[in-house]
Amino acid sequence: MAISLTKGQKIDLTKTNPGMTKVLIGLGWDTNKYDGGTAFDLDASVFTLNASGKAGSEKDFIFYNNPKNENGSVVHTGDNKTGEGDGDDEQIKVDLASVPANVEKISICITIHEAQERNQNFGQVSNAYARIVNEESNEELIRYDLGEDFSVETAIVVAELYRNNGEWKFSAIGSGYKDGLNGLVRDFGLA
Repeated sequence: MAISLTKGQKIDLTKTNPGMTKVLIGLGWDTNKYDGGTAFDLDASVFTLNASGKAGSEKDFIFYNNPKNENGSVVHTGDNKTGEGDGDDEQIKVDLASVPANVEKISICITIHEAQERNQNFGQVSNAYARIVNEESNEELIRYDLGEDFSVETAIVVAELYRNNGEWKFSAIGSGYKDGLNGLVRDFGLA
């Protein structure tokens, strides 16, 4: 049974699951009825960050057009352009044991593609969540439902995996950005 977290909560991941090295990060969402006539395209992405909270290069930004980091320890499994259907809309696989030593945090984000042009924001998105699954056993370990806290934001830092004393932990962040992907790229040192 998965542990459900709320915004701001943190939990051990590898300490409570000894021997687990491969996790799947599942992200999902629904869009509310929207009369603008333009389809929503939400995108999951990951930034691998150093101890200063910055990405070393553009290769540390993993998304549908750059599907894996340099050593292949973080892999985006593909772009879902509609978000229709049940279950995860997009997924990222992480081999925790192979993540480069200089990576202290793995920041998990969702952005709305062309949000400004399409006049869209997270106030029109519901049932957004992130979950961590043990890839080997397919057991859902952690679930974080974002709730309906957003209105004008076009990007969200959903959660992060981070190292602490040689173990990996999960933190439910839920922090929104009004300036979308540009804000994320700026704050993570790539702008």
